[in-house]
Amino acid sequence: MIKDNLERIYNELPSGVKLVAVSKFHPADCIREAYAAGQRVFAESRPQEMNAKVEELKDECPDIEWHFIGHLQTNKLKMVLPYASLVQSVDTHHLLDEIDKWARANSRVIDVLLELHLGAEETKQGFHEEDILDLLFSVTGSMDDQGRQKKYPGIRFRGLMGMASHTEDESVINADFERIDSFMAYLVDLFPELKDFNQLSIGMSGDYHLAVKNGSTMVRIGTAIFGDRS
Repeated sequence: MIKDNLERIYNELPSGVKLVAVSKFHPADCIREAYAAGQRVFAESRPQEMNAKVEELKDECPDIEWHFIGHLQTNKLKMVLPYASLVQSVDTHHLLDEIDKWARANSRVIDVLLELHLGAEETKQGFHEEDILDLLFSVTGSMDDQGRQKKYPGIRFRGLMGMASHTEDESVINADFERIDSFMAYLVDLFPELKDFNQLSIGMSGDYHLAVKNGSTMVRIGTAIFGDRS
């Protein structure tokens, strides 16, 4: 089933859009099955679960690219940052500060996406547009003559991540995706110094078709690959 689901999604996605298989709450055997079918990028949302799966699979699936997509508490960084190729869900200045501190202490540069607060729900986490603008102005304003960041030197800003409003109204979802795509294009134009700022992570199992039409470069798909969470 997993192999068939993956093949269908691969055939639907345009080239240049990365499929991130959301393996959270699914056992390692599901990851093994997807890996055998050719999938290499997996996402987890809980530090302990990610850490356990990394340890279990590191020998038999050595080239997995792990992404972290959940709310990351700063006291759990050591469970995630040594293994994550990308932290998609950076949602506060405090988290940025702590990731940068960990990265510099460990001679690393951590790739991150800034989570944009989309939709009407006040419970959602993430930055508002003006917060991201202020942040990136402060980063680019601190660069030296070689284009190196003096602010957050341990972080590489790769782009934006967002989730549409929780609704079945496709017009609302599409409007959310249009908004983040427009904002992403504005940032790319405004901050050419951020040469790696080119990733837009939007779209999940129920709305990835709309996300792809609105500039998504990576989609986060779980249920459509693995079925309902166990």
